[in-house]
Amino acid sequence: MSLMQLTYIFHSGFVFETDQCILVFDYWMDPAGVLPRYLESSKPMYVFASHFHEDHFTPEILTWRERKDNIRYLLSKDILRHRRARKEDADAWLGKGATWEDALVRVTATGSNDSGVSWVVETGGMRLFHAGDLNNWHWMDESPEAEWKHDEAFFLRELEDIAIYTDRMDVVLFPVDPRLGREYMRGPVQFVKRIKTAIFVPMHFDEAYDKAAAFAPIAREYGAVMPEIRSRGQKISLEFNKK
Repeated sequence: MSLMQLTYIFHSGFVFETDQCILVFDYWMDPAGVLPRYLESSKPMYVFASHFHEDHFTPEILTWRERKDNIRYLLSKDILRHRRARKEDADAWLGKGATWEDALVRVTATGSNDSGVSWVVETGGMRLFHAGDLNNWHWMDESPEAEWKHDEAFFLRELEDIAIYTDRMDVVLFPVDPRLGREYMRGPVQFVKRIKTAIFVPMHFDEAYDKAAAFAPIAREYGAVMPEIRSRGQKISLEFNKK
């Protein structure tokens, strides 16, 4: 078994720390002030942003290189296309299907049915998935049936493309967003049914902690452990079988 630490920043923002490196995903804001200690760490840091939306990317992250030398930026191409950053700001600009790797991590940009990409990151014998804005954004309570079914089909196609790459994940960070209404868990259910998931971590739920936590028993039905998130800055210890 290997033990690693996940820290919830806010919204879809997380820090994942292994014994060798630090991964930061979709930083937007840091209400609990967790980032400074990671920036002071001697471990290499890899910073990911899945797309250009302001709740998933802020130019603030680019200032971190002034405080930390061993930092790499792996950003979605749409951030560059929308002129939210300059070409020289990233170590790699990735679109769906692109890969990047060094001695510590291997990164694959998988698809999204919204903007940008989702991420598969392999490091230390572990495979981590951050969905970005990949989800079944069906808005069933307020959209015509033909419209939400069309949107759902798009999501399911992207899910099948991910399954071609891998049908197993050690850790999955995925939206569980109550704004979608009565079937807000539909996308997460479809994901864990298709992709064997060991640890499922909800995100993109704002302050609706109870609504996010309600997915835990469903995750268990499909063999996934789901830690409860109850506060910004919460640290979660994760165990997985090292491959």
